[in-house]
Amino acid sequence: MIRPIIAIVGRPNVGKSTLFNRLVGRRQALVRDTPGVTRDRLYGRVSFERWQATVVDTGGFDPSSEEPLIEGVRRQVLAAVEEADLVLFVVDTRDGPTALDLEIAGILRRGGRAVVLAANKVEAAAQEGGLADLYRLGFGEPVPVSAEHGRGIAGLLEILRARCPAPAPAASRTDAPVHVAVVGRPNVGKSSLVNAMVGAERVLVHEAPGTTRDAVDTTLVYEGRTYVLVDTAGIRRKGRVQEPLEKLAVVMALKSLERCQVALVIVDASEGVAAQDAHIAGYANEAGRAAVVVVNKWDLVPRGMVRKAEVVEQVRDRLPFLDYAPVCFTSATQSEGIPELFDMIAQVAAEARRRIPGGAVTEALRAAVARRPVSLRGDPLTIQSASQVAVEPPTFALKVNRPNDIHFSYERYLVKSLRHAFGLAGSPIRLSLRKATGSRSRPRRVRR
Repeated sequence: MIRPIIAIVGRPNVGKSTLFNRLVGRRQALVRDTPGVTRDRLYGRVSFERWQATVVDTGGFDPSSEEPLIEGVRRQVLAAVEEADLVLFVVDTRDGPTALDLEIAGILRRGGRAVVLAANKVEAAAQEGGLADLYRLGFGEPVPVSAEHGRGIAGLLEILRARCPAPAPAASRTDAPVHVAVVGRPNVGKSSLVNAMVGAERVLVHEAPGTTRDAVDTTLVYEGRTYVLVDTAGIRRKGRVQEPLEKLAVVMALKSLERCQVALVIVDASEGVAAQDAHIAGYANEAGRAAVVVVNKWDLVPRGMVRKAEVVEQVRDRLPFLDYAPVCFTSATQSEGIPELFDMIAQVAAEARRRIPGGAVTEALRAAVARRPVSLRGDPLTIQSASQVAVEPPTFALKVNRPNDIHFSYERYLVKSLRHAFGLAGSPIRLSLRKATGSRSRPRRVRR
């Protein structure tokens, strides 16, 4: 079923993100007592009994500001209202209807969407006396809530359910969406790349580093396949992260890797592969995610100055632990390289989910040991059996005679042998070494 969409709007610092988190039941949006924390549209799912809806958190709406970043936020808010079935207009009851609230109310009335007025920060019944003034906004009876303490949320959900259209049946599709995390240093073009992939200004782009703070999900369909792109905050070196808000944003960026299948590690072609790029790539590798290294801003490199093969060589040299990841060259501003990027994402996502029969795995690893025998405390390494036990990442359990004596360099050799035999491009490979059992744990000769 296609869920109805509810857009949360309001002026800055009235508690929209706190209410969003309360509705979705988890801390998905960054919350801090500072205006302007939320900048992009942030999507989540709200469930109430058997009813579900998609709720959209937006930045603080200031229709009159001409500051470029605020102008970008305003476009995001208007886009959210345009796609919404219902608008949840949030105001601060303690302040009453401000001039900015009245201006926003006028814009919403002209937009023609149904509006529910949420009077936030009503912590107790004694504070409900200020609700009468909110009728001036023109949206009927305000709903008193306290997003921070959860007061009135159940009643609000009942009203939202009653005002929303009934869910529509969704078109059937067999494949689950591929979740893709877009990670990298600040200002390497992550948000611009997401917008180029979507074909619209889905996330806010600004030349100032740190524009993106939340991990912003964007769902799109490309050539019949559904993708969820997660744009994240730029990850700087720990020593340079001072502001508490930025620390929270970085934590959420790293958490986005935990809920994705593919990580796009973005590097700036005009700057080359930096040390921090290696740290970020390491996060993706440790999370066990399939990866694509995206060399963005390729249009800024003068023609003939450097060849793509030389850049790939630099990537392999400075990111040796991502030697399995394909490299894609893009220009987000020119929308170049986007079809090739989607092809790579689909390929590495499929490889990360591949399952290989146990007999083929055992045969490939025994052949690898035969090519390069190793002695473990005087005994030759023998493999009793091997099988794949997990996907995303592909994980293989090996029953061997001396699992604790195998050097990590030989484990790398076995991983490369598996990759040579089965491909698994773009995905890390994990090994689980276990003690062989029974009579088969004795050394045995491997047929060549």
